[in-house]
Amino acid sequence: MGTVHARSMDSYPMYGRDLGVNTDDMEVMEAVQETKQEVLENKDVVVQHVNIEGLGRTKEDYLGYEISDVFTARNLVEVMRKSHEARQRLLRLGIFRDVEVVIDISEGADALPNGLDVTFEVTELKRLTGSYNTMVGNNEGSMVLGIKLPNMLGRGEKLTFQFSYGTKETSYGLSFFKPQSGYFERNFTVNLYKVTGQFPWSSLKETDRGVSTELSFPLWMTDHTLKWEGVWRELGCLARSASFAVREESGHTLKSALSHTMVVDTRNSAILPRKGALLRINQELAGYTGGDANFLKEDVELQLNKQFIWGSVLSASLWGGMIYPLGAQPTSIADRFYLGGPTSVRGFGMYSIGPQSEGDYLGGEAYWAGGLHLYTPLPFRSNKGGLADLFRTHFFLNAGNICNLNYGEGPRAHLQKLAECIRWSYGAGIILRLGNIARLELNYCFPMGVQSGDRICDGVQFGAGIRFL
Repeated sequence: MGTVHARSMDSYPMYGRDLGVNTDDMEVMEAVQETKQEVLENKDVVVQHVNIEGLGRTKEDYLGYEISDVFTARNLVEVMRKSHEARQRLLRLGIFRDVEVVIDISEGADALPNGLDVTFEVTELKRLTGSYNTMVGNNEGSMVLGIKLPNMLGRGEKLTFQFSYGTKETSYGLSFFKPQSGYFERNFTVNLYKVTGQFPWSSLKETDRGVSTELSFPLWMTDHTLKWEGVWRELGCLARSASFAVREESGHTLKSALSHTMVVDTRNSAILPRKGALLRINQELAGYTGGDANFLKEDVELQLNKQFIWGSVLSASLWGGMIYPLGAQPTSIADRFYLGGPTSVRGFGMYSIGPQSEGDYLGGEAYWAGGLHLYTPLPFRSNKGGLADLFRTHFFLNAGNICNLNYGEGPRAHLQKLAECIRWSYGAGIILRLGNIARLELNYCFPMGVQSGDRICDGVQFGAGIRFL
């Protein structure tokens, strides 16, 4: 909860006609003594002043929205609770290293008998900070170096430079973040970046140089992100053995796209949830604001989690998406969907399901994937807690399909094609949760429904990532 200090509370009388303690009534007091919680709840107070000490470059008006709720407290318990909530909101701004709360009786000519002053003692972050960490993506890892200028202009702004070197991707970028005063969840971000990635399943390498702007805001129970991205893409062959279909895609293109993402997330954890649900819907429209790419893309993710017997958890997931080309030009290999691997349909190679040419996987214009999972605690545990709580045993059943569509046909023909040649797999394994950042899976898989050209991983398969089917 953090540290909440209360000073001089002994000056508050507790009993008697004039609220003074009478020694003759001590035996009666012991017989009817209230708990400390009840005494605090019944004592009416007024918060007269809320002060913030330790500010340097931070503007006071920016913090007023975060602490104003403290004035509504009507007893000591409410003062401590609302002060703690305000402390959490101040820390969430990302501009303070530490925040302490001191509650004291009011002093001065205007002090009321039951008046309180609440003081937040803050320690600001340095003007320039650096960081070094490792990051886990979908079956890849990277080293990340960052330099940040927090609270640049005194109202929560942040300028960040980040360099990432990974097993399949290298990137660097500059971003500027600006939250709305009093509404931290509503914020605006501008990014400049360069990303170079390698995609061995397609014998493809891609270099993106771009700029993007994002507006994020909550709306009722949902979180929304509106984004515009302009990117200069350079596609090339990763190996001399790349297929002709991949070589055809090589070259330079410009992509300008508008996108919208809506998220409803009630899970208690994003990595290994025990309860709650997730709904994520993403739409992307490219070509309306210029560029060479012209398409409409829809992507949906649904996940449900329910606690079961003996500490186990049942989980069901469903993914689906479709990309529709606008105009005569076909979609790019860089924009299509990919399926397969330890983070989606287990038992198959990484993104190694669906259309391919000479061993290079080209992606598909429509896909779906579903999964049923049973997560259980490790067997034969002597007690709860400790390292064993980071592990789970895992039983799964996955299925999915990916293909290209003939858009001259109707929806019934599209659904029929997606229902053909379904790949599926089942198996069991062990999961290790890495905090709330990522998770590792070691599974024994039995791939089924294998089609010609699919790459399988029959037996032991290792996976690491942040998003799993």
